[in-house]
Amino acid sequence: MIRSLAAALLLSAAVASPLVAQDAVRSKPVALPVNDASPAPRDIPYPGGTIRLEVDASDTTQRIFRVREHIPVVSSGPMTLLLPKWLPGNHAPRGQIEKISGISFTVDGKPIGWKRDPLNVYGFVIDVPQGSREVMASFQFLSATQSNQGRVVVTPKMLNIQWESVSLYPAGYYTRQIPIQATVTYPEGWQAATALRGKKSGSVVAYDTIDYEALQDSPVFAGRYFKPVDLGHDVTLNIVADDAGELDAKAEQIAKHKKLVDEARALFGAFHFDHYDFLFAITDEMGGIGLEHHRSSENQVEPGYFTKWGESAALLDRNLLPHEFVHSWDGKFRRPDLLWTPDFNVPMQDNLLWVYEGQTQFWGYVLGARSGLFTKQETLDAYAHIAAKLDTTRGREWRPMEDTTHDPIISARRPKGWSSWQRSEDYYNEGLMIWLEADAIIRRQTRGAKGLDDFAKAFFGINPGDWGQVVYNRADVIKTLTAVAPSYDWAGFLARYVDGTTQETPKRGFAMGGYQLVYGDTPNAYTKATEGKNIDQSFGIGLIVKGDGEISNVVWDSAAFKAGLVTGAKIVAINGDEYSTDVFKAALKAGKPMQIIVKQDKYYRTLTLAYSGGLRYPRLAKIGEGEGSLDRLLKPRT
Repeated sequence: MIRSLAAALLLSAAVASPLVAQDAVRSKPVALPVNDASPAPRDIPYPGGTIRLEVDASDTTQRIFRVREHIPVVSSGPMTLLLPKWLPGNHAPRGQIEKISGISFTVDGKPIGWKRDPLNVYGFVIDVPQGSREVMASFQFLSATQSNQGRVVVTPKMLNIQWESVSLYPAGYYTRQIPIQATVTYPEGWQAATALRGKKSGSVVAYDTIDYEALQDSPVFAGRYFKPVDLGHDVTLNIVADDAGELDAKAEQIAKHKKLVDEARALFGAFHFDHYDFLFAITDEMGGIGLEHHRSSENQVEPGYFTKWGESAALLDRNLLPHEFVHSWDGKFRRPDLLWTPDFNVPMQDNLLWVYEGQTQFWGYVLGARSGLFTKQETLDAYAHIAAKLDTTRGREWRPMEDTTHDPIISARRPKGWSSWQRSEDYYNEGLMIWLEADAIIRRQTRGAKGLDDFAKAFFGINPGDWGQVVYNRADVIKTLTAVAPSYDWAGFLARYVDGTTQETPKRGFAMGGYQLVYGDTPNAYTKATEGKNIDQSFGIGLIVKGDGEISNVVWDSAAFKAGLVTGAKIVAINGDEYSTDVFKAALKAGKPMQIIVKQDKYYRTLTLAYSGGLRYPRLAKIGEGEGSLDRLLKPRT
């Protein structure tokens, strides 16, 4: 007994001794308290009065915005001025703090030093002397001159001002409580469009005073070649373009955009804006964007939107305006409770993006069809392509769809090597598929009397004319669905598709709506447009290959994956013939294993690609007789 106890003590000492020995030679700091320089936002009016913001945007050569901002002082002592960090619509901390340069401050005309908040590098801290009246901040926003520096927002022909990049706001207040008046100097002869209103004098526009939250939500497009088009109901399509010819829209094209506005009004039953401005750039020089705001949206499409309307490549661009317009209701007026924040430095939580973006994606395609921007067949082709692409996403086996709502923060929209296994922002298109099934369920439950239109009107159509925000949570969504179709388990429906892992994307909306997903050897119109000069065989062999043979995507666990192919490698030859799209398609059609030579970095490999499925493209095939619920969903309402 004594001998056993002694042995146990010796063993205990032997186990502990390495740590004891380490303690003798390792210093052990104690954590210091974290001191955040930024006061928490309070929902009270900013006591200092109105901020005056002056932006000189006339430099289209070096593309530098020069800023002076006059901020009334509230009290002496430490004052933190913040650049917006968490940006609505970006769903992530995307503020471009790295482009703020040359910053300096004066107090009542006298220079004063500043320090950056080390816990929040978007914060600049100054010590305001007793009796001071005004702080003036001066700085430049060095916009990208090349795309590898970020999105290009200034060209010799147009520009895009996003106020979060050219303004600071005082910490400690809800941004809706901070009044601000902005003045912009534009290049000579240019015209500008924004949801803001103001007075123009030469090249200078003095905008009306508004709160800082609404200012951030009201960006500007300006350009040399500019044309406003009245779409009715106080909605304007403001077109800027690389050249004047791109402004030439035919009457029948504009009629479809006017019908988009009519159809949205019929769907939601109310507008939540006093006016709405589509900011619409037709350009391949300014960077791409599709970003929602409450009374406007930022939109970029490639040249040819109007002039090459009937061509395949132009098809994809016509979904942009319907999607961003729907966001005025879904995402801006009705907003998930944890995505609404009192200022732009409080972190956002993205969990409900399958409603915010997913249902917007759903209604964007529906309104595109109802307005004629898409034909019905083009819409069905888009649905087929979307569902088939989602079925290649093997990552659904381990990663629930809701977890993809955090991807804007996790991956910051950077490219992924194995996107089909990692998953990306699938809440957009998988959200669409979920809501497509929800519409079919409602129509079946109510024997055709109701559909998801009724949910949209009840959920998004409240408070006509209100352009504030009404927040919601999942329980609110379920409550409204239950009011439309009371006998269905909506909580279980959402839990199954949103919270759990799955083997394939929800497609019951097709079957219940009178269609099924099938495959053939010819691409549909939508897949052909997305494919462009590439070969997209995600749905078969598991590859997307560029025209020069470079592999841009490999589907996880596909035949291509099992052969050892990887994104970025280049197919040099197939069965002894130099790579071309025709050679690749012919090899696929042959349905036999192919011998390929692949170059990866500076190394060559020869391997066998075993696949016999031929070319494989998705489409929707009609099942049953007569008009199904999906047909009825896409019919115009006006």
